[in-house]
Amino acid sequence: MRVQLLQDLQDFFRKKSEIESEYSRNLEKLAERFMAKTRSTKDHQQYKKDQNLLSPVNCWYLLLNEVRRESKDHATLSDLYLNNVITRFAHISEDTTRLLKKSKEIIFQLQEDMMKVLNELYTVMKTYHLYNSETLSAETKLREAERQGERGGRGGEAVFGLRTEDRHQRRNNARKIQKMKEKRQAKYSENKLKVMKARNEYLLTLEATNASLFKYYVHDLSHLIDSCDLGYHAGLSRALRTYLSAEYGVETARHEGLDILEGAVESLDPRSDRQRFMEMHPSAFTPPPRFSFQPHMGDQIMQLTALPQVQSELLLRYTQLQSRLATLKIENEEVKKTWEATLNTIQDLVSLEDYDVSESFQRSRSTESVKSSVSDTYLSKPSLAKRRANQQETELFYFMKLREHLEGSNLISKLQAKHDLLKKSIAEGYRGDVMTTNRRRNSHSRQQEQGKAIPLIVESCIRYINLHGLQHQGIFRVSGSQVEVNDIKNSFERGNDPLTDEENSPDINSVAGVLKLYFRNLENPLFPKELFNELIATVRIESLYDRALSIRKLLTTAPRTSMVLMRYLFAFLNHLSQYSDENMMEPGNLAICFGPTLMPTPELQDQVSCQAHVNEVIKTIIIHHETIFPDRKELDGPLYEKCMSATEYCESPYSESGALEEGEQDGGTETQTSEDALKSTQAFSSHQWSSHARLKVNFD
Repeated sequence: MRVQLLQDLQDFFRKKSEIESEYSRNLEKLAERFMAKTRSTKDHQQYKKDQNLLSPVNCWYLLLNEVRRESKDHATLSDLYLNNVITRFAHISEDTTRLLKKSKEIIFQLQEDMMKVLNELYTVMKTYHLYNSETLSAETKLREAERQGERGGRGGEAVFGLRTEDRHQRRNNARKIQKMKEKRQAKYSENKLKVMKARNEYLLTLEATNASLFKYYVHDLSHLIDSCDLGYHAGLSRALRTYLSAEYGVETARHEGLDILEGAVESLDPRSDRQRFMEMHPSAFTPPPRFSFQPHMGDQIMQLTALPQVQSELLLRYTQLQSRLATLKIENEEVKKTWEATLNTIQDLVSLEDYDVSESFQRSRSTESVKSSVSDTYLSKPSLAKRRANQQETELFYFMKLREHLEGSNLISKLQAKHDLLKKSIAEGYRGDVMTTNRRRNSHSRQQEQGKAIPLIVESCIRYINLHGLQHQGIFRVSGSQVEVNDIKNSFERGNDPLTDEENSPDINSVAGVLKLYFRNLENPLFPKELFNELIATVRIESLYDRALSIRKLLTTAPRTSMVLMRYLFAFLNHLSQYSDENMMEPGNLAICFGPTLMPTPELQDQVSCQAHVNEVIKTIIIHHETIFPDRKELDGPLYEKCMSATEYCESPYSESGALEEGEQDGGTETQTSEDALKSTQAFSSHQWSSHARLKVNFD
């Protein structure tokens, strides 16, 4: 419909340009011709009842009605129609076709992924039904063996009245029946456990499938419709505004009709059109009913079973999902920000206000003057080809990020559904259990030389993060509560230390925010401004060690107090980066967080180009801080100490035991009680046990 609409608009303006010399009579014929063509379409009656159904269609109707009131400035209008408006519509048609093709590629991929999810659901359902059938069969055989045993028992009552040979034979038969009974009992128990695990997997997959379907119909299709609409309404608006500008310059007496059409152009809204389009086709865009659990052969259990046999397995799976989700959400949020920024760039490219051609009518109305005046219009500019190429390149990057975002959010949606169901089931399984957790000891050893070299707010924040946040995922990247940040900052300004209060432990992200805020608000940055250009120039040195030596040489001119503070801070950041497997903050990520704060780019320099160099300098200092900063013999002052708490917080992150991997290899080989499952979790690393304890506290 869009392509046909654009083609009709091009034909319309081409014909209109040709018959301008016979304005009154020929324009009426033109309007009637397109009105008749529109009336011949199958959707005309629906559009006639509600012309506001789709905003471009509404513009088309109003445009045809406006044709009968065209101006008499034939030469100017003819030139503008042929050399400006028609070409714009051709570009819009080309863009629409290209965007539709790219959107189709994504939706085909999403549909293939959806079929994979449905096939997975079907597979686990069949597995569950198969195991349940085997369990029922094993139960029947067990009951038959029990009945044979009962008949053998009744026959044994008269064994004393038989001959010796008969008695031996009956005793042998009784032993065989007993062995068969035990064997079938073991088979029944084994199948019972298998069906319970299969039912759990079925329910998890069922929840994930429902979540995927709901997201596909509620969110993904809306995004794809927006992708198809990308630039269409804006381009159509620009072309029609060009027409409006020409018409207003010809004759002000026709302003009433043109004002009506301009109102319709202002109403070109892709979101409203998308909503109306989806309402017109509810069968295509309404999410289907949720899949419901289909019990097999009278099975009445319709939820995850968190019995002691599988409790530790479910808990391990929950913690793995929790960690995976946290990583995926951070990554997908970064992709989303890039996608949205690219979308804004495209919208800026297609929303240029270059449709005003009123200057063409402010000169002589002769043909020569008109032709000379249009030489500076939108289509005559040398940069048009470059702008078109930039637009297409930006569109390609946009669709790449859109695909990445949708695939990432789909995976998050499925994992989140499993995560939430596991959390609920584990909470119910743990309810009633008695668990005690020991609070972390908050004792710490202060530095022997505190003095005034390290401000209290810096020393206290770093100590708090050392005790509680070395393994906190996204530390310094995730923002804390602004209210809590302000409260902590104000408390320090009053001379208090709010981070020593055992009863009111603030959020670790808020403490990290206070530390960054302190360095951001310094009147003089930690790195001297006069060294900025020389420091970023060291990025050209390929060897990191040689670069570190150059930075050390430059920093020798910095004040002593700044050097002591830098040495303390970067020793802490290096220590923090050693836990990157848990906190996801490698030296490069920490540099991105602290670069703009510690080395702000001067106002006269390009912020974007300099920032990458600043981040590389900070990253180098974090990695080679021991090479760059003098030791206490050369520079007197406090040193950062890694061990600020009990031994359990001082162990290297690379020396953790492999209990988790061993648990995964041995899992499922034997049944564990709730107490055994609890003891097994104590073999986890300190970070894993901390997560387990926090999970239990939340459940209680």
